[in-house]
This record gives sequence, C-alpha cells and structure tokens, in this order.
Amino acid sequence: MAVLAIGERVLVGMSGNPSFPDPPVRMEILEQALDEFSLAIQAQAKGGTLSTATRNKARRKVMELLSRLAQYVEDKSNNDLPTLLSSGFPARNRSRAQVPLPKAVILNITRRRSGQLNLQVRAVPNARAYQVVCTEVGADGGLVPSRDAGVFTNSRSIPIGGLTPGKVYSFRVRAIGGSTGSGDWSDPVSHRCG
Repeated sequence: MAVLAIGERVLVGMSGNPSFPDPPVRMEILEQALDEFSLAIQAQAKGGTLSTATRNKARRKVMELLSRLAQYVEDKSNNDLPTLLSSGFPARNRSRAQVPLPKAVILNITRRRSGQLNLQVRAVPNARAYQVVCTEVGADGGLVPSRDAGVFTNSRSIPIGGLTPGKVYSFRVRAIGGSTGSGDWSDPVSHRCG
C-alpha cells in the first residue's frame, strides 16, 4: 500500500533529521501506528468486514499523522527541495499540466468463475481508466484476432467474461488519460481460463 510505504520512508527520513528537530508527532508514535496498520493489512487479507474496518481505521490514523507531519515539513523546508526530500516525503507536483502515462503492467490474473478471469493491474497515477484487449491463443500457438474486452476504472479488479474454459488467452492493458490520451500497452500476459 502506498500509505504504508510513504509512512515507512518518512519514519526513516525524519528520525534524527536535524532539519526537522521538533516534529508535531513523535517518531515512536508514527512507528507504532505503522506497525498497527501493517498488522491490520495482514489480518484483512484473510477477509471479513471486521478486519476491513480495523484496517481502514489504522490507515486513517497513519494518514492523519502523516498529514500533520507533512504540513510541518512543508513549513520547515522553506521551499528547499533537498531538505523536503530528506524527510522521506515525496515532492508534490503542483502543476496541473497533463503528462504522458507510463506503460501499464499486469500484476496478476486469477480465476473468478467458469468462463471468467480477473486481472490486477499496477495502478497508474492520473489514469482515468484501463482498457483491456483479449486474444485467444490457438492450439498451434497462433493468435486469434484480438477483441476489446472493455474499459475499467478499478485497477485491482478487472473481470473479463465470455471466455471458454480450457482455452488460453493473452491479455494486454493500457491506461487511459494523460496528455496523449492513453499510455503504452502492457506486455502480453497469458492465462488458461478455468
């Protein structure tokens, strides 16, 4: 999770950092909140509404602490980028200009139910959606013409239906948005439909 990763970088960057001598949150408190959040993420992986609520509460606590620290860092760094970056916080791009989107990456493909697979794609910052194309891989290894499998807004769960169980399919994804309208297509990833 991005919040956890940023929190861990801030914990390392601000611990003993002479540029930030009196943070509004003690690093021990941030460390404890990060530990609780990490444990909640692990427990939530097993499922259940209680574990999800616990994870969300732990996430909110970490975000609140990071928000207080971010304001302090922004004030203390006095527009000096190296000082700001030494805190572990990333620099925020204040520009509203659109930039090209990076190449998409398919992280995982899993079976949902018969004739349906679920794709998980690495989230692309500033992407509005993700377009998927699907190609059936023939028994001889040749490819049947690609079909547009749809446009989806959730990178973590992209359900692709209408597939034939036992057949192998190759998928490519691209992010939609940015200055060029879309990013580059991902490398193809194949998976047998269950």
